[in-house]
Amino acid sequence: MSLERFRTHLDPSTPLGPLVAEARSLTVRRFGLTMQLFAPLYLSNACVNTCTYCGFSRPNAIARRTLNEAELAREMDHVAAEGFRHILLVSGEDPRETSLAYLESAVRLAHGRFASVSIEVAPLDETGYRRMLKAGAEGVVVYQEAYDRRAYAAVHTSGPKKDYDARLKAPEIAARAGMRRLGIGALLGLAPWREEAMALATHALRLQKTAWQSTLTLSLPRLRPAAGGYVPEHPVSDEDLVRLVAALRLLLPDAGIVLSTREAAPLRDRLALAGVTMMSAGSRTEPGGYEEPQKAEGQFEISDDRSPAEVAARLRTLGLDPVWKDWDAALV
Repeated sequence: MSLERFRTHLDPSTPLGPLVAEARSLTVRRFGLTMQLFAPLYLSNACVNTCTYCGFSRPNAIARRTLNEAELAREMDHVAAEGFRHILLVSGEDPRETSLAYLESAVRLAHGRFASVSIEVAPLDETGYRRMLKAGAEGVVVYQEAYDRRAYAAVHTSGPKKDYDARLKAPEIAARAGMRRLGIGALLGLAPWREEAMALATHALRLQKTAWQSTLTLSLPRLRPAAGGYVPEHPVSDEDLVRLVAALRLLLPDAGIVLSTREAAPLRDRLALAGVTMMSAGSRTEPGGYEEPQKAEGQFEISDDRSPAEVAARLRTLGLDPVWKDWDAALV
């Protein structure tokens, strides 16, 4: 499907029902009746950036915490005990608190417990990504946040994250380093969503050509309440989000589409049948949140507070098979 056809699917004049039905049919053909489950684990909420929409933003007066090795091990054991075999390690950007050596250590700890380890941290150079790969990571997630350069500059006012181009290039650098899976996304609410969707789609199509040896996932998080009180200038409705997920599935039949607990349970259930192939469950967005909640501030408020077991049970009632593990390093 062309980008122009994708644009027409984003138009509200295109009937949503048939679009979702077609996306659902294509998803089943490509991925079967499955839904991969994963858990995010926050290493630190220390951050040197000023990002006006983010709870971790440096000016926010929040309780900060960086987990030590023992605390990380307890968090990982908690997540593993809930059944997860795919984990995403997330951190704010503070090179003093979360150095490359610290991240390597965290990845090694996770690699000993999980089949798949991905990282969502500050962009690294190729050497840094190779070190993460050697430590046991096989996936990298780098959301561009806003593809519109003016919107990006308006919300990233200080710190290394101000560098738009460094962030945009990071997935290709990770691919060159050998990362098996790349995750990209736009933070919906920072700029007009249809323009952001077109830019995200263009980015994805480029990565399918330049990083063809890696698999691709896309995420479409909507802004949620967080410390700092940022109010989205370009809110995205539930119907718009459903339309975007379905349209992306038709444009990118083999890409994974990821859904977080930012969204409420009823909408997550609906999107599970509209093109989503991966979702988190039982998530905590603060360091130590699984074992010791309330000791640090979360990045944002979650909407779906169901346990992993409850999410898995609901997926089964929807006719989907929750998949806890679909990858092992032995495959390569």
